[in-house]
Amino acid sequence: MAVLLFLLLLSISAVHADEGAYIGVNIGTALSAMPSATQVVALLKSQNIHHVRLYDADASLLAALANTGIRVVVSVPNEQLLAIGSSNATAAAWVARNVAAHVPAVNISGIAVGSEVLTSMPNAAPLLLPAMRFLQSALVASNLDKFVKVSTPHSSSIILDSFPPSQAFFNRSLDPILSPLLRFLQSTSSPLFLNVYPYYDYMQSNGVIPLDYALFRPLPPNKEAVDANTLLHYTNVFDAVVDAAYFAMAYLNVTNVPVVVLESGWPHKGDPSTEPDATTDNADTYNSNLIRHVINSTGTPKHPGIPVPTYLYELYDEDQRPGALSEKSWGLFDSNGLPAYTLHLSGSGLLLANDTTNQTFCVAREGADPKMLQAALDWACGPGKVDCSVLMQGQACSEPDDVESHASYAFNAYYHGMGMGSGTCYFSGVAAITTTDPSHDTCLFAGSGGKNGTSLLNNTSLAPSANSTADQSGSTRTTMFAPSFLQLLVLLMLAALQLL
Repeated sequence: MAVLLFLLLLSISAVHADEGAYIGVNIGTALSAMPSATQVVALLKSQNIHHVRLYDADASLLAALANTGIRVVVSVPNEQLLAIGSSNATAAAWVARNVAAHVPAVNISGIAVGSEVLTSMPNAAPLLLPAMRFLQSALVASNLDKFVKVSTPHSSSIILDSFPPSQAFFNRSLDPILSPLLRFLQSTSSPLFLNVYPYYDYMQSNGVIPLDYALFRPLPPNKEAVDANTLLHYTNVFDAVVDAAYFAMAYLNVTNVPVVVLESGWPHKGDPSTEPDATTDNADTYNSNLIRHVINSTGTPKHPGIPVPTYLYELYDEDQRPGALSEKSWGLFDSNGLPAYTLHLSGSGLLLANDTTNQTFCVAREGADPKMLQAALDWACGPGKVDCSVLMQGQACSEPDDVESHASYAFNAYYHGMGMGSGTCYFSGVAAITTTDPSHDTCLFAGSGGKNGTSLLNNTSLAPSANSTADQSGSTRTTMFAPSFLQLLVLLMLAALQLL
């Protein structure tokens, strides 16, 4: 029996190996036509999504996730917090039913206790830490505490004065709860779950936060936000909020709890009169840039190169959510599994790779103001570090000798040099993406394949690549092979039983 126990724990540890940088996806279920559990898992597989967060612990979805290797964060809904926070036995029963009964076949890696409890239901806040402790005790009793981590997702609004990040601190009225909660996370090697929504920060800033800063669009150095205390430069809201959390924890003498962003995204549709920036273009730009930022292990200015694992909000549009139109329109897909919009992730691995075209070019927008074009051209050839020598008189791309033609060459060179990342063909609105190859005569544009197109390809194929064994962070994944590993484990266990 000792052999069996060793093999069981070995299987769990292999499936739960630390993976560093990764992108996950939240799966909400407030849909009028919710896909079946098998359809949900088929979509996850087709899009190479290996990390998900459920808002409960739905048995049918957990059964469908068995033997897929997909890492799962299950959740205790807010309405169950009272019972679990009041009774160790209730917490133990919850773990037995929703965690222990499913591992190792289901790769459960975490429990999210409640959702933004401190801000959404402050009256229940005193029960939050007891619930977490009871659940932790149940995991310890089941020998699962090394593999399943307990935390609770917080709204970033618990951080006050988040800029400059070095002066950020948590709402002082929450200190009696947050201080022991953070020490719990520290003692159990669990992360701080944080929900980060630059969309709301931008919408509520009354114009103080520029849209480009919220969307990860490239900023000239003079537009970057600088923390005067640390001299760290911030080019996007996301990094500033994450670093604010780190500084706020340090203020409470907690310095070794990692941040995992459990929710972040951008709505692709909204009421034009009240939510004009909830558009497919902005959703594509934010999510594409966020994915690239995370999986490249860019880190934050305070912790460069340190991964910030992030879960996108969300897999499906939830048409039954109350509130404004944008509240129903955060999904990457509709209920039929069709993309709500195409993410542009060229050069960023296979995750959510539903844009497979590489034949795109960035050119000057027709009718753009010449002075703005010239300013953008000067930036591309200067701070943008594009080699513009071919535009000099007598060189291959000097003709036509006009600002639109020269800008098109420089814009496209920058766009391809940046891996055709979303937001890299913008240039203050004077650039546009096309599939028409702008090369002419001896002037070849970056990305030219000798084929001309007429419109921007909107590829919605869900087919995954079949020839890669690397995950979205670029490292070889153990969990890609978890099903065959588990099958081997079963054979070994059966052989062991025959020897007893």
